[in-house]
Amino acid sequence: TERVIGEPRLSGREIRLTLDLAVQAAVEQELQQAIDRFKAKAASAIVLDARSGAVRAAASLPGVDPADPVMAQDPAKLDRLRNGTYELGSIFKALTLALAFEKKTVTPETVIDVRQSIEIGRHEISDFHAAGRPLTVEEVFVYSSNVGAGMIALDLGADAQRAFLAQLGLLEAFETEAGATAAPQVPRHWGKAEVATIAFGHGLAVTPLHFARAGAMLVNGGLAVTPRLLEDTAGDDGKRERVVSTATSAAIRRLMRLNVIHRKGSGRNADVAGYRVGGKTGTADLAAGGTYDGRAVVTSFFAAFPMDEPAFVVLVTLYDPKGVEPAYSRTAGTNAAPTAGRIIARSAPLLGVEKR
Repeated sequence: TERVIGEPRLSGREIRLTLDLAVQAAVEQELQQAIDRFKAKAASAIVLDARSGAVRAAASLPGVDPADPVMAQDPAKLDRLRNGTYELGSIFKALTLALAFEKKTVTPETVIDVRQSIEIGRHEISDFHAAGRPLTVEEVFVYSSNVGAGMIALDLGADAQRAFLAQLGLLEAFETEAGATAAPQVPRHWGKAEVATIAFGHGLAVTPLHFARAGAMLVNGGLAVTPRLLEDTAGDDGKRERVVSTATSAAIRRLMRLNVIHRKGSGRNADVAGYRVGGKTGTADLAAGGTYDGRAVVTSFFAAFPMDEPAFVVLVTLYDPKGVEPAYSRTAGTNAAPTAGRIIARSAPLLGVEKR
């Protein structure tokens, strides 16, 4: 029996929400625990059916009391899932590699020499943890090499990158039953520096809901999907647009799973026994007032499960988390990833996903 938030009436007819009450409660509880543990200013998460687009849970904390309209005007209580735009960091590497696989410019085994930083004008792109040796494309993803992603994107070019992001719906606002999303912040000039930085999630700011939708398309076999909150609006006539090939989708799923089970993968802390979780971390400087002060970050973990045939995607984002002892770190692998893992551990059985 499906658990739903309710069945309100709209224009004289009953509507049935896609939200699952138990999953929603689990998401909100885990986000609040993450805020408390990592001393974050805010947190958001969505659990999305990767095939149908049905939103099973969605939360942005701190939340608002619907009965208090003044509270909704507080910037600290912004609905960050739908109305906040952010540079989401290295979760964008999944998009960069998907495009490269589609264009057949690389394979997972292609070797990229990442030993030198990329210099474009006054911009220098380097790796947070330099490998000190050439990496395969597979390793570029698992080790999260900015240099590798930037080199791959520069080889693809601005036109291909921009067209692919547009196809994924990442360059404009879109409508939901709860209202339109905020419009992404797109660079005015799309030159080499923008191509290289967008490859690893800087220079293009989108809502988390934008990315969750795009990510679902990459892992669900490559078909377009739109997040929805009403059960009676599915309207799937089997004619959905193909965004990427089934082969590309399978390759991205394999890399995401590897990133969780690899001993050096940034998603190790999101693994949940029996549910074949895959995912990618993202850590980016948090912009404020049109600049970065270097003291605040936004961390994200984009996950899907089970990776052999993903039924659901999860995107967790923490805003200005602080490092905690004994392992002081503000990176997504130590805060957003384990939060996503706990959400999956609690949600998967409620959503009917069987352990293997």
